[in-house]
Amino acid sequence: MPPEALAALPRLPRDESGPVFAEPWQAQAFALAVSLSEQGHFTWKEWAATLADEIKTTGNRGEPDDGSRYYHHWLAALERLVTAKHLSNPAAMLARKEAWAEAYRRTPHGKPVELDKSA
Repeated sequence: MPPEALAALPRLPRDESGPVFAEPWQAQAFALAVSLSEQGHFTWKEWAATLADEIKTTGNRGEPDDGSRYYHHWLAALERLVTAKHLSNPAAMLARKEAWAEAYRRTPHGKPVELDKSA
């Protein structure tokens, strides 16, 4: 992705080395958006517009804009585009989220969380 594309994103948390992530899922969501764009599922301009709209929508609902929820907005925008482009659907995404939540609940502390491959 060209550096100017990253610079065009609204309020992308970054330092002098590039984007910064507080948790692994944030880096994964970031990488997925980049990968889907590079594969031609949506343009980076389309992505930036969807993310900006998501941030604006949450601001209109009165949610604080202190930067702490940036990647929650990122994920919501990604889900919107994935649904709009028919790459997945809300029911399938919800089922996957629930499967991960269940896997997390049944995983002993300190062990890696894994999905049941038979499910």
